[in-house]
Amino acid sequence: MTLLQVRDLATHFFTSEGVVRAVDGVSFDLEAGETLGIVGESGCGKSVTALSILRLLDARAARIVRGSVTFEGRELTGLDEAGMREIRGHRISMIFQEPMTSLNPVLSIGTQIAENAERHLGLSKRAARDRALEMLDLVRIADARRRLDEYPHQLSGGMRQRVMIAIALACNPKVLIADEPTTALDVTIQAQILELMRDLREKLGTAVLLITHDLGVVAETCDRVIVMYAGRMAEAASAEQLFRRPLHPYTRGLMRAIPRLDLDAEASGRRPRLKEIRGLVPPLTRAIPGCAFAPRCELATDRCRVERPPLVDTGDLHRVACHEWQLAPEVIA
Repeated sequence: MTLLQVRDLATHFFTSEGVVRAVDGVSFDLEAGETLGIVGESGCGKSVTALSILRLLDARAARIVRGSVTFEGRELTGLDEAGMREIRGHRISMIFQEPMTSLNPVLSIGTQIAENAERHLGLSKRAARDRALEMLDLVRIADARRRLDEYPHQLSGGMRQRVMIAIALACNPKVLIADEPTTALDVTIQAQILELMRDLREKLGTAVLLITHDLGVVAETCDRVIVMYAGRMAEAASAEQLFRRPLHPYTRGLMRAIPRLDLDAEASGRRPRLKEIRGLVPPLTRAIPGCAFAPRCELATDRCRVERPPLVDTGDLHRVACHEWQLAPEVIA
């Protein structure tokens, strides 16, 4: 069942330096119980896409200029603020990038989880506190009853991230948006958080929209993947297809930049240099007539520079926005 439909979403920021086309025509579906990853380098529009869905952008500077966001058949782009408040944190929840800045430093952990349950589920203070305790147990925080009365600064980074997940799941949302949920965590804690999210998805049936720049996280957790570049979709496929046969030159560039452990090359001192993607992302304050990746692409032609490539289906629901994708169907092991 499709829970969330995004069609041709475009979000622009209106600044003194011009119009920033942060998101420029993004479309996808999110099915019940699946994890959909959105991947790309910083500034490609991943987080703005998520914030646009929940209408959390500052209306004085940002505006959805076209497109549609439909949740369970209900259009969100035209919904008033009262209607959005009923959906945010209840039907659709979000885990933000930095738990230390997202959590209120002067409220206890228990209060912050309970207030969400009070507001959306109509629970009494006692019942909401019991719900907070239940959620801390669910996200595997040890000695949960004591932690209820502690404050964010008393917790480690991994524990604060678990608290953010507990707040997000307190009202049993249908969709969970996780924006870089493992940023700034060490590798061990990162693995624990990802395992926790997988377990919660299986246990609660929540659909997850996972935003990340880490292809390793995508490979571990996602069913399907969208690759974004300069506010546009470059490629969309199942995780298995994307890693087995990336079609877009940008995706292949990201794959080549992943460090690999080659024991023979390491022993002989022949370890190859990582292949960087040369050039810079184009400024989003200017209209891009053709393919946004063309200035950095080895396959680019004159057509690529003047004609925006459509997102075409190449088979098995693998879609790519590239005029020349058939020229280099490189397999990356």
